[in-house]
Amino acid sequence: MTHSLLTPHGLIFLPHPITSTNFIMTAETTLSPKQKALVPIAAFTAVGDLERLNDALRQGLDAGLSVSDCKEVLVQLYAYTGFPRSINALTQLMKLLQARKDAGVTDAPGREPNPVVQGAALLEIGTANQTKLSGAPVTGALFEFAPAVDLFLKTHLFGDIFARDNLDWQSRELATVAALATLPGVAPQLQAHIRISMNVGISAAQLQQVVEVLAAHAGPDAGHRAQAALDAQLSTRL
Repeated sequence: MTHSLLTPHGLIFLPHPITSTNFIMTAETTLSPKQKALVPIAAFTAVGDLERLNDALRQGLDAGLSVSDCKEVLVQLYAYTGFPRSINALTQLMKLLQARKDAGVTDAPGREPNPVVQGAALLEIGTANQTKLSGAPVTGALFEFAPAVDLFLKTHLFGDIFARDNLDWQSRELATVAALATLPGVAPQLQAHIRISMNVGISAAQLQQVVEVLAAHAGPDAGHRAQAALDAQLSTRL
C-alpha cells in the first residue's frame, strides 16, 4: 500500500505513511524547529540551488539557528558535496546576513569552536569519534586498498570537522542525511548516516520527519531515497 503527500512539487507517493501511524510523535521524538530548518539548508546546498538556499537560510535564522550554526553546517558539507557547493553556499549566507543587517535584523552570532588538537593526537581523536559514531571500529578491504582514504576520514572528517564543538553531532548528522538524500548515487553512504544518526540519538520518528521535510521541500526523489534508507536500516533492527 502506498501513501501520498501533497507538496509544492505536487502529489507524491511514499511506501510508508510519514505521520504518526508509524511512530508515536512526542516532544522527545519530534524534531525541533531548528533541526527541521537544517534539512532544506543541507538539501539545497547539495544541489547548488542558491535561490531556495537563501530562503532556507533565512527561515533557519528566523527559527533560531545562529550564524555559527549555519556557517558550520555549510563548512561541513564540503566533505559530502564538494568545495564548490560549500563555498557558493557560504557566499550566499554572507550576502543574506548583510542584507538582514541592512534591514535592521540582528542574528545571534553563536560561538566559535574550541581549538581542535593537531598532530598524532588528531588521528587518535578522529578514530575515537568515528568509532563512537559508527558504533564499532571501521575497517574493511576498501581501507586496505586505499589507506589514504582511511587516514583522511579519521584525521580530517572525524577529527578536524567532527571534533569542532560549536555544533552538536545530531545536527551534523541531520545535515549529512539531508544532503546525501538529495544526491543520487550515494545510497550506501546515506544508509550509513541513517545508522549513525540513530547511534547519536536521533529516533526513527525524527528521521521519518526528515523524510517528510525532504519530500516537501527538496522533491519526491529525495524523499524516496531517504525513506528507502530508513526502511533498510529499520529492517536490520527488527
